[in-house]
Amino acid sequence: MRTIIGIGIAILIAASSVAAFGQKKSSQHNRAHRELMASQNRKGMKLVKESTFIDFTDDIEPEIDIYNEGWNSKRVNPFSESQVPDQYIIDVTGYVMPVPGFVTSNYGYRPKFGRTHKGIDLKLNSNDTVVAAFEGKVRVVNYEGKGYGNYVIIRHPNGLETVYGHLNKHLVKEDQIVKAGEPIGLGGSTGRSTGPHLHFETRFMGYPINPAAIFDFANQCTHTDLYTFSKKTYTQARNYAPAKK
Repeated sequence: MRTIIGIGIAILIAASSVAAFGQKKSSQHNRAHRELMASQNRKGMKLVKESTFIDFTDDIEPEIDIYNEGWNSKRVNPFSESQVPDQYIIDVTGYVMPVPGFVTSNYGYRPKFGRTHKGIDLKLNSNDTVVAAFEGKVRVVNYEGKGYGNYVIIRHPNGLETVYGHLNKHLVKEDQIVKAGEPIGLGGSTGRSTGPHLHFETRFMGYPINPAAIFDFANQCTHTDLYTFSKKTYTQARNYAPAKK
């Protein structure tokens, strides 16, 4: 019995010695580490915040996708008034005239019909090819018997939407990506129409801009590379280019 007690006491003494030795070594190691860090700091070493090395790019909110904001395949104007800015600069480079025909009816109020004509009518013959004015994505392909007839609406990366009405035939489908100059339909006189022509609209977030504010139809070009949309002036035409000779 005494032997067993003696062995136990010996084990406890040994364990205490090992722990004390370990604490001493640990204390020595910590002290040496602090001295090393202090020495390095004296040599000009600086502590740098972790955030300096972190790239937060992925956390930044992406810009609104023009093809998702207000996207609706059933309404000509899917936007609310509160969404529309007072002014917005639109890049109108990269355009193609939808048809080469001349203007047969201008934008504006029509006393005869007691309503506003929200686009421009362009001359064409039945089944002439109508092309996209800018690259973009088709939002609406539809038929309206008392209005546009067969029509197509395309949304463009520059923020504009273009409307092509009274078509005999659609050549595109909703959600289709089109390039500027790509055929989208065949001209005609469907819907509320008195003869073959293209009803052409340029809209910004539902606001029907006077197409003559952007395009010089006589010279088959745009007036300028940039058009500034304004709620005060969007109905007004421009005439910056010389008349075609």
